[in-house]
Amino acid sequence: MDAVFKALAGPTRRRLLDTLRARNGQTLGELCGRADMTRQAVTKHLAILEEANLVATEKRGREKLHYLNPVPIHDIAERWIGKFERGRLSALSDLKKNLEREER
Repeated sequence: MDAVFKALAGPTRRRLLDTLRARNGQTLGELCGRADMTRQAVTKHLAILEEANLVATEKRGREKLHYLNPVPIHDIAERWIGKFERGRLSALSDLKKNLEREER
């Protein structure tokens, strides 16, 4: 779990995860184009995410596709939030959504 927390601590790595959440199965080139970083920098961040098991890869021919693996994040939520907090957090989330709708 330490590797997951370390990986999630970096805002650049969180943006890469958000990019994969929006569209899974991207190549390194596609991720570089969306990240506004050098290929080396993206590769370095992806290695940390892969080490934490937050990103899984699949080779297709000459391409390597990157996929978000949400399981480690789910495991953290299960351990740290717990069953007793879910109802309260769900209610707060619903309240926030309702307030945002009213503001529009």
